[in-house]
Amino acid sequence: MSAAGGAEPGQRAVPFYCPFCGDEDLRPHEEGHGTWLCSACRRAFSLKFLGLVFPEQSARRTTPEEAR
Repeated sequence: MSAAGGAEPGQRAVPFYCPFCGDEDLRPHEEGHGTWLCSACRRAFSLKFLGLVFPEQSARRTTPEEAR
């Protein structure tokens, strides 16, 4: 990880806790890249970054004065 807390280029960030039970004892799972095993609840899960989402141009916010 970089000093700013982000992942280095080409690497994935590591989850800090299990999304199911909240425990922090996570280990890479055998199923492949990006899969994790929680030692507390024994759930295996994967994380996937879908991308950045930006509002459409037509969905511009209006002020109360513009709405009149």
